[in-house]
Amino acid sequence: MAESLNPTPQQQSEILMQALPHMLRYDDAIVVVKYGGHAMGDEDKARDFAKDMVLLEQSGINPVVVHGGGPQIGMMLKKLGIESHFSGGLRVTDKPTMEIVEMVLAGSINKQIVGSINAEGGRAVGLCGKDGNMVSARKVHRPHALGEDVVDLGFVGEPDKVDVTVLEQILGRELIPVLAPVAQGADGQTYNVNADTFAGAVAGALKAKRLLFLTDVPGVLDKNGGLIKELRIDDIRSLIADGTITGGMIPKVETCIYALERGVEGVVILDGKVPHAVLIELLTDYGAGTLIMR
Repeated sequence: MAESLNPTPQQQSEILMQALPHMLRYDDAIVVVKYGGHAMGDEDKARDFAKDMVLLEQSGINPVVVHGGGPQIGMMLKKLGIESHFSGGLRVTDKPTMEIVEMVLAGSINKQIVGSINAEGGRAVGLCGKDGNMVSARKVHRPHALGEDVVDLGFVGEPDKVDVTVLEQILGRELIPVLAPVAQGADGQTYNVNADTFAGAVAGALKAKRLLFLTDVPGVLDKNGGLIKELRIDDIRSLIADGTITGGMIPKVETCIYALERGVEGVVILDGKVPHAVLIELLTDYGAGTLIMR
């Protein structure tokens, strides 16, 4: 155990030799990381994540962090006595709820992540979709279930347009943008945007080399529960059709397809609870999840 905690010079050199080709491969590349799930609520994992983002930036990679915050929003609404309702997995968001959503996402959570990255020696900048008209939203209209009437979800939006001007001013300047999925519509209203979809839209607009979804599962699993290391878009459609991919993984892989079709080179679904999962995926020969390519 002591040996693994204190690697010998030879072991250290072997680690560097393995990482170097990957660092060169991603040199000056944009990597969008969607950060959420249980990893966000754990202080040690949050610190590990911040260290990973700083190391990526110092290695010549341009990380862009997009975060969610569903559990934290739920806790704040409960504390304030505001009841939540869901339809098809999306929070029905009225005006009072939207005010709390914006306060939590673009305020407390965003600044916590910025603070964690800065504490580890990075220089993070907290933004949301409103800043510089980065992401414009349109209202989501969604049926509650197949064959049912459309439910009004209130101030729930989806990305309509992405303007990367602000991000282009930040990237490549030793700064790490941290983005909250709150955006404004053409109607002037503020909308809560699903963080996965927001990350996919931003990654597509930036033509990112990788989009990483840090989740609570190892990746896409086969029918025996084994990890599928690599998939193509056509494979995904087949796995949905035969019932291998089900439930909450369906919208996640659909977002992967959406991002790939908009110019992202590869998307990875990986377990954010694994320490330094981002570094394992990007800078080692092992990989840490399911890589999806066109």
